[in-house]
Amino acid sequence: MTKLRLAIVGAGPAGIYAADILLKAERNFEVSIDLFDHLPAPYGLVRYGVAPDHPRIKGIITALRGVLDSGDIRVFGNVRFGVDITLDDLKKHYNAVIFATGAVQDADLNIPGASLDGSYGAADFVSWFDGHPDVPRTWPLEAREIAVIGNGNVALDVSRMLIKHAEDLLPTEIPGNVYDGLAASPVTDVHVFGRRGPTSVKFTPLELREIGELNDVDMIVYDEDFDYDEAAKDAVASNKQVFVIDKTLNAWRARETGTASRRLHLHFFAKPVEVVDDGTGRVAAFRWERTITDAAGGVVGTGEIREIPVQAVYRAVGYFGSELADVPFDKKRGVIPNREGQVLRRDPSAGTGGLFNQQMYGVYATGWIKRGPVGLIGHTKSDAMETIKHLINDLGNWWRPESPSEESIVALLSDRGVRYTGLDGWHNLDQHELALGEAAGRIRIKVVDRDEMVAVSRAE
Repeated sequence: MTKLRLAIVGAGPAGIYAADILLKAERNFEVSIDLFDHLPAPYGLVRYGVAPDHPRIKGIITALRGVLDSGDIRVFGNVRFGVDITLDDLKKHYNAVIFATGAVQDADLNIPGASLDGSYGAADFVSWFDGHPDVPRTWPLEAREIAVIGNGNVALDVSRMLIKHAEDLLPTEIPGNVYDGLAASPVTDVHVFGRRGPTSVKFTPLELREIGELNDVDMIVYDEDFDYDEAAKDAVASNKQVFVIDKTLNAWRARETGTASRRLHLHFFAKPVEVVDDGTGRVAAFRWERTITDAAGGVVGTGEIREIPVQAVYRAVGYFGSELADVPFDKKRGVIPNREGQVLRRDPSAGTGGLFNQQMYGVYATGWIKRGPVGLIGHTKSDAMETIKHLINDLGNWWRPESPSEESIVALLSDRGVRYTGLDGWHNLDQHELALGEAAGRIRIKVVDRDEMVAVSRAE
């Protein structure tokens, strides 16, 4: 019987779901799957992209762990694609590869001052407070007044972590260095800015409600933002999610404020114009233009410019994918160009300006690196199903590896001195973090240092 040796690069939800779907799919061939990740631990953005005070979402790890613990998938952590292994290596040892590397860079915000000292990308901040091993251990939390640009869940996560009292995070798995940093923060006010009105936000109702329950934090909304036009009123009446969001925001309008030591302000109809320089290259203020809804359902500027003093700005305007060695990349969209998961390359005869229109046999994509950084877990599963369908149907065009044995890739990594971590290594690290937490009366304390993660995983 034919056997598919499959490599999946990226051990987050997208890669793990793809492996699980393939194993359960109706097929007439055997399957052997190896998952590779540049991080020593699996689970990707569920471990390193979800705020530590959201254990409900982190519970997804339980389901993902069940897939890995089934015994049908090998995991190779601490392996960098393009450095430790290459596309040519994968062609020698596998029939196909699926890239599930996600999107972890910050999308650009093209306004003057966006690169000033004190202006930060949300993705970098999230990586810091989630204990990502490849970011610095410290973060410059020196601002009393902060602007957060964006109206999605990441903007809420960033705002909540900035304004929430550090002691209220102790029941979570927050790393010690992050707690120390947040505990020393002098912050008093966080201002969140979105271009559109309250009925057009990208927050989920649950995320919004949770932020209104913070201890010793006043929620500040502004009456001028709630003069709804007919389209906004229709959205409230016809969409349950919009109805709940509107109800939550209007409840905050009726609250008494002024007693809390910290304040979270929500500003709508605010188009970013400029991050203002204090004259020394540092953030001094945030400037925006008041907008109104247009006839097409979008927003247009009114010409009214406003400014508020802040000492830091966080840009939460979306994520962007990263280019991979020897793999086609759409630099405009930040994705691997593909047709329903089948990776496409340019016609060589068309030069660098040609369209991505030729299938690159044996190479597939799934998750955010396939479709862009939109959608939740449900989208990731349907994404993987689409990709796996094509992988199965493309059997006749799979690679023909010269060394397909399962032992050969282990030998290659060992010969190159790669200190890879396996599934047993993750179990070691998991137990170690839980033990650290138990000793401190907490659920878990996440190990942050990469070398320490690897050493614990490999029981060195």
